[in-house]
Amino acid sequence: MIVIKTKEEIAKMQRAGELLAACHREIAGMIRPGVKTIEIDKFAEEFIRKHGATMEQKGYHGYPYATCASVNDVICHGFPGERALEDGDIVAIDMVVNLDGWLADSAWSYAVGNVSPVARKLLDVTKESLYKGIGQAVVGNRIGDISYAVQTYAEAQGFSVVRDFVGHAIGQAMHEEPQVPHYGPPGRGVRLKEGMVITIEPMINTGTYRSKLDPDGWTARTEDGGLSAQYEHTVAITADGPLILTKQE
Repeated sequence: MIVIKTKEEIAKMQRAGELLAACHREIAGMIRPGVKTIEIDKFAEEFIRKHGATMEQKGYHGYPYATCASVNDVICHGFPGERALEDGDIVAIDMVVNLDGWLADSAWSYAVGNVSPVARKLLDVTKESLYKGIGQAVVGNRIGDISYAVQTYAEAQGFSVVRDFVGHAIGQAMHEEPQVPHYGPPGRGVRLKEGMVITIEPMINTGTYRSKLDPDGWTARTEDGGLSAQYEHTVAITADGPLILTKQE
């Protein structure tokens, strides 16, 4: 079932999104060689708690951490850990914030020190593909129009689009209907209506789009060991166009 949000409910989600974005801005200042992703995880959880909110994914189906930290070939759902970030790494930090029962979800990828030209291009293209998708998140369009915009841009730049993980609607539950793939033909899928709130979260790879799962049951990696990046915003469909609830730039 698709849950349409009122303007008042979207405003509540935007407050959660603003807090999440503020946390990402703080994390951006922490990213450097030598920092451990578990340190970022602990900082983020404390920061969110200090502001009267909680991390929604901690405990979700047994997930043990406040954030997901996906380094290099990890596509998504990477466990924060004791491995120190190294010069040249890329890392995506993904989190879902619950403020007064309303959720916001955003992932952001970061360059650690001096990254390769390929890694830099991957980050730039992935971020731009997110905004290409957001540009199609307007009343009357279909989910497939978002998917097509992401895929055609990313593939034209020489990269691949992950199929196994997709965006979704969000509200008082982390995953609501409909799903939002980042690949496929335009003009298909659910028609977008005012009051829908969705995540658009392309995961883009340097090599194959195929993924494999670690024994922990969560960490998804590129099948060929290539790099992967992810950028994600929570977006409300409004009469005035897409409203980014997790805007941080």
